This record gives sequence, structure tokens and C-alpha cells, in this order.
Amino acid sequence: MTEPSSIKWRQLAGELRAKIQDGTYPPGSTLPQLKAYASELGIHHETVRAAYKELEKEGLVRTIQRRGSVVLELPVRRRITRGVTITRDPARGYVFPAASRPDEPWQVHGRPFRKVVPAPAQVTDQFELDPGAEVLRRRRVTSPAGEPPFQLVDTWLSPAAVESAPRIADPSPGPGGYLDRLEEAGHGPIEWEEILRPRMPDREEARLLEIAQSIPVLESQIVGTSALTGKPIEVTIRVIPGDRVELAGKLQRGESAQWPVDPVEPPETTS
Repeated sequence: MTEPSSIKWRQLAGELRAKIQDGTYPPGSTLPQLKAYASELGIHHETVRAAYKELEKEGLVRTIQRRGSVVLELPVRRRITRGVTITRDPARGYVFPAASRPDEPWQVHGRPFRKVVPAPAQVTDQFELDPGAEVLRRRRVTSPAGEPPFQLVDTWLSPAAVESAPRIADPSPGPGGYLDRLEEAGHGPIEWEEILRPRMPDREEARLLEIAQSIPVLESQIVGTSALTGKPIEVTIRVIPGDRVELAGKLQRGESAQWPVDPVEPPETTS
């Protein structure tokens, strides 16, 4: 693309960005149809396309088939103090580090569903299954109450876990969810380990989270290990849009850095 065209689409992207921010194009509305808008402005349609693509990269719009570029609700970036503490709400059960407090109200978007499907390698490896083996997956999209989708949560339950605690495969596992049913079946206390990694979303993840596929996500993989067998029995993978969260934590001084500290002594040099 030549420099004049670059200037034009960047300028157009800036104008549209301002209109999204001031509410001219509110969340859920659609930007003007590409070719008709280009004709109205007297510019090439590829210039408009480039501006729309820039807004999509910024997470302001999402391209939906047969609708066009749809304006997204501006995300609220949640600061999570990233500790290692799992809490428990008497009314819900275990609460993992994503809520700001144990009793924070959350909502489910759409209907949670469960299905036995081929599992990714990161799951079959944990369960010591053959690549592509079918595993029960419980999937839901959740967020703090009143906010747009915050995370896509896939919980994979090992065949051994389902055999020992059949209720975890039910539509509703009961109070406390599948974790309480597993611990009641003798697997408690479950121990968890978490791995965090940034990556790009696939098409289905972007659709469920209502984001552009160009927006990076943060993946949290939590592996639950049975106290009975010493082996993983559940793997929960959370996918969170990168523009909706920031992780924070208080740094602590190690023993060698306790105050008062000794002055730094440069190493002796030899001539």
C-alpha cells in the first residue's frame, strides 16, 4: 500500500475510532457497509477495508458473516492480584483466582454444555491417554455480573474420574459442582497446579468470547491431581481476552535482600 493510501486509512480509522468512543456507533451497531461507505466518501474501498481491519486489531469491532463490522462493548480491564490462594464460598464452592473476592457474583453467557470430544494433546498427556482420545469436556462462557464475556472455560474430566464419580457427567453435578463430587468420591483433597501462557485464539474461541481473532488471549491451564491416585483427574483451561485482564502481584524481599542491605562492593580488578 502506498504512503498516501496509508495516510488515508489511518485517518479514517482515527475518525471511526472517535465515533465509537463518543457513542456515535454504540456497542452492537454495525459500521457502514464497506463499498457503499467508500463510494459515499469518494475513496477506494480497500482504504475503508484497511481502516476496518485496524479497528478490528484494536478490539473495537468484530467481523461477523452477513452482518459486517460490529462494534464491541468497550472492555473493562480487570486487575487480578495473582496469588496462589484458592478460596471457598459456602454458597458456591471453590473459587479460583479470577474473581476479585469469593462472593463476587458471576454470570454464564449462553448455555453451558458437556460432550465427549477428542481432547488436545495438553489434556491427553496429563491423563496418559492416546493422542486424540475422547474425553468428557464441560464448556461454559462466564463473566462478572453485567460484563461482556470474560473467559471461556473448558473442564476436561478423565475417564477414571467419571467412572469413580458418575455425577460429574450430569448436566448439573449438584451443589459445589464437579469438584465437590470428585472429593466426595475419595479424590480429596485435590491439589492444583497452574500454567499461564499467551497465545492467539482460534476461530471458535473468538466467536464465543465475542472478540476479533487478532486479539491475543491469556490461557490458564489448571491441573487437578487426586489425593487417592496421585494422578491428574481434571484439567481446566481458561481462555481470557488479553485486553480484559492484567495480572498484579506484590513483590517480596528474599532473605538476601532484607533491609538494611549491605553496600555494593565492586569486584576487585587486577592489573
